[in-house]
Amino acid sequence: MKDILLHTPEGVRDIYNYECEEKEIVKEKLHNTIHKYGYHSIETPTIEFFDIFSKDIGTTPSKELYRFFDKDGNTLVLRPDFTPSIARCAAKYYQDESIPVKLCYTGQTFVNHASYQGRLKETTQMGAELIGDTSIDADVEILALLIECLKNAGLNDFQISIGEVDFFNSLIEESNIDSFVEEELRELITKKNFFGVEELVDSLDMNEDHKNLFLNLLQLYGNIEVLEAAKKLTSNEKALKAIDRIEEIFNILKCFGYEKYISFDLGLITKIKYYTGITFKAFTYGSGDDIASGGRYDTLIEKFGKEAPSIGFALNLDKILIAMQRQKIDVPLNTDSKLVIYEKENRECAIDFCQNLREKNIKVNMLITDKFDGFEKYFEYAKSNVISDIIYLKNNENIQIYNLTRKKSVNLVLEIYKNEYL
Repeated sequence: MKDILLHTPEGVRDIYNYECEEKEIVKEKLHNTIHKYGYHSIETPTIEFFDIFSKDIGTTPSKELYRFFDKDGNTLVLRPDFTPSIARCAAKYYQDESIPVKLCYTGQTFVNHASYQGRLKETTQMGAELIGDTSIDADVEILALLIECLKNAGLNDFQISIGEVDFFNSLIEESNIDSFVEEELRELITKKNFFGVEELVDSLDMNEDHKNLFLNLLQLYGNIEVLEAAKKLTSNEKALKAIDRIEEIFNILKCFGYEKYISFDLGLITKIKYYTGITFKAFTYGSGDDIASGGRYDTLIEKFGKEAPSIGFALNLDKILIAMQRQKIDVPLNTDSKLVIYEKENRECAIDFCQNLREKNIKVNMLITDKFDGFEKYFEYAKSNVISDIIYLKNNENIQIYNLTRKKSVNLVLEIYKNEYL
C-alpha cells in the first residue's frame, strides 16, 4: 500500500531539484521576452465549464477532456487549452476595447490522451495572444515573438513550419466534399498518410485535378519554393490569396533576420477547429513532437460575444526542456547559494549572519547540527540544492568555508568575511 502511495498516475510526473530549478529559469526568460513585446499577464481558472471547450468551440475533442461535476450538477473540465479561456476573458473584460489587446499566460493544461512514448497528460504552457488585430503585421509579430522566445530559452536549431487553413478549406469547398469525408481527409493529412489519402480520394466522385491537389498537399512542405509550386496547382482565388498572405509574412520576417527559422507546410492540418488563417508549429531536435504551436482564430471570440480577429501561440515548456536536455544545452543555474551549518550554542550568531547574507540577495540554507564532523556528509545535499559554499560557524568569531567548485576549505574570521566577501 505504501508503494502505491509513492507513485503518480499515468501521464503526470514530479519535477524537483535541478530540473525544477532549470524549468523556473527558462520560464522566467520566456516571461521576460513576452513582456518586452508589451504583453500583459492574465490568469484564468484551471477549472472551466464544459461549454468553453465544447465541439462548437472547436478545441480539444471531448473524449480527451478531464470531466467531472460540481455539487450543482454542472459539467466542469480541467483546462486542456488556454485560448478558449482567453477568448472568454476578452469578451467579458475587453468588450468595448477598440485597440488591440495583448495578453500572455503561464499555467498547466490537462489532456487525457494516450500516454505513448512518455507523452504527458499534464503540461506547462506559456503563450501570448494578440486580440483584435487582423493585420499581417500581427501575424508577423506573433511569429517573431515565438522565434525570440525559443532563442532566449537556449535553442539554436529549430524550425517554425507555417500552414494556412484557408488554403485547405478553399480546396474542400471547391471539391464539394461532405463533412464526414472532410473529417476523414483531415485525419489522414494530419498523419501524413499518403496511401490513405490516395485510397480515399480514389473512392470519391471527384475530378482528377482535385484528386491531384489533395495528393500533392502532402508534398507541399519545405522552403519558399513550396509556395510557388502551390500557386501552379490551383486557380482558386481564396487559396491563392492565402498563399499570398503567407508569402508577405515571410518577406516581412526578413526585416527581423528570422527567415532562416521559417519553412512551409500547406498540409499542416490540426485537430483544433477554431483556426481560420495561418497555423504554425515549432520543431527542434530531441523532440518527437512540436514544442510550440499557434495560429489565427478570427471567429473564436465572436462565439463569446465580441468580434475580435486574433492570433496567438502556446509554448510547451516541458517539451522544450526535454529537447534542450537531449541537445545537451545547459541552463545556467544560480550557484551563489550558501549552506550555513551551526550548533545550538551559536544559533543567535548564525541567524544574524544568515540574515545579513539574505539582505544582500544571497540564498542561504541554515542547518543545525549536534556536532560538526566534516564537510563530506553535506556534499550530496549541496549538489542537489545548487549550493556553491558550505560554511561552518565554528563560534561567534570564526568560520570555515568549503567551496564545492574548487574543492578546498579555508578558515576565516567572521568579520573579515563580512567586510571583504560580501
